Amino acid sequence: MTADTSTQAATFPSQTLASDEMAGAEATLESLTRYFDATVVGQPRLRRALMATVLSRGHILVESVPGLAKTLAASTLARSVDASFARIQCTPDLLPSDIIGTEVFDPATSSFRTELGPVHAHFVLLDEINRSSAKTQSAMLEAMQEHQTTIGGTSHPLPAPFVVMATQNPIEEEGTYVLPQAQMDRFLIKEVVDYPKPADEIEVLNRIERGTFETPGPPVATTADILRLQALCSRVHVKDSIKRYIVELINVTRRPGDFLGSEHARWIEYGASPRGAIAFMQVARSNALLAGRNHVVPDDVVSMRHSILRHRLVLTFEAMAEQIKPDDLIDAIFDAVPTP
Repeated sequence: MTADTSTQAATFPSQTLASDEMAGAEATLESLTRYFDATVVGQPRLRRALMATVLSRGHILVESVPGLAKTLAASTLARSVDASFARIQCTPDLLPSDIIGTEVFDPATSSFRTELGPVHAHFVLLDEINRSSAKTQSAMLEAMQEHQTTIGGTSHPLPAPFVVMATQNPIEEEGTYVLPQAQMDRFLIKEVVDYPKPADEIEVLNRIERGTFETPGPPVATTADILRLQALCSRVHVKDSIKRYIVELINVTRRPGDFLGSEHARWIEYGASPRGAIAFMQVARSNALLAGRNHVVPDDVVSMRHSILRHRLVLTFEAMAEQIKPDDLIDAIFDAVPTP
């Protein structure tokens, strides 16, 4: 699934990214990559998902069993930028005011003052988000979608950039709450982290033995750098044929019976919303910039298809009972649509 990029580049309009802008972006992205790899071992896919999320101005949900460096990866990316960072450990007794803030009565002035919560940071890590109640989870909806919170009837804007990195453990059900689909859809990407390869696990042991798991130094980027990268990402060129390809893919998720065989169509109850199409275009642009290109090719859409769609497909009860994997259905969806 490749394209003749030299032919495509010759037809692009003049407002696409210039060579000096691409060089600056590449230097910043390389610094962030080196910082991440100095701490997190053997997670290139997770690193790419995190960086694509930041470039796309989105939010990410990371799922895995305990001990696979979900929290470490998210906090490392946040520490690589000279920006505010907040870590919120979600528990069943966590209240919405513990996240967004509340009004506090000040006896000295006989008035209320607003105390902003930890969500008012550039990078927010919600650890084990599925351990918080539905009421607390809903407190994040306005923040994630509108980039603001409302306390006592007053809206408080969140800083820019603003990125939520949430983690959840799929194997423990005691004291957990399933995230509602409305909130799942707010996450640009859902990344599932698997066990490390034996060679990577040996490297983890070696680093622990050498004592080299400390923070690799001061931040290598500023919030201004991140905002510049986000602005550059929004200017990455997307051809109309790529946009049609994305819309056709999303349409298959909504009408599986018209495009997929009965063995696949019967597993899908609801398809992706328009946020799915938007996510594909945003992430495709991020992938192109990470690859050093100022234009999107089909591989930029295909490469992170599972991360974009796996939490947007609502499977039937029968599919869940038979433990059908969303990733297999996503592959079938992509097989049904010709690549431009």
